[in-house]
Amino acid sequence: MQRLTSVNPAEATGKAKQLLDGVQAKLGMTPNLMKTLATAPAALEAYLSFSGALGTGTLDAKLREQIALTVAQANACEYCLSAHSTIGKMVGLKPEEIAASRQAHSSDPKREAGLKFAQTVVVARGEVSDDALTLVRGAGYSDGEITEIVANVAINIFTNYFNHVARTDVDFPRVAVTLAE
Repeated sequence: MQRLTSVNPAEATGKAKQLLDGVQAKLGMTPNLMKTLATAPAALEAYLSFSGALGTGTLDAKLREQIALTVAQANACEYCLSAHSTIGKMVGLKPEEIAASRQAHSSDPKREAGLKFAQTVVVARGEVSDDALTLVRGAGYSDGEITEIVANVAINIFTNYFNHVARTDVDFPRVAVTLAE
């Protein structure tokens, strides 16, 4: 059961209404995560701004979704696994790529190195080793791309943790935290 109140877009006012209307216009739906973040319009605005800025970066949409899946799995966030599995399909990830991304794997060696680095950032709470940086750089990532990987990890940790606190009702096709083998 959801523990934090969500804002009904039809009853929203002020900044919350403006932001939720923008989400609805862009996505054609208003996910429960956004409705729940809207209880603090500053938090929803920060999330949307951060997400929008990362969308203009050098990492492509597929890799950003793969990072989101890696982070959601590492943090056992069912809402984000469900949402990013759906969004991953929308940006062209195949079901096997979605499953592999959850475990920080990819058939592309460079992508796998980026996912492994993202996973290490989560598990090590940012205290990555020199060896981890050497590996991701050796795979061809620039310092700017490494910075974007960390930024994508950070925004996904925010939503993972928020969903854990809120127990946000999953409004995407549900994906279990544990992979079915």
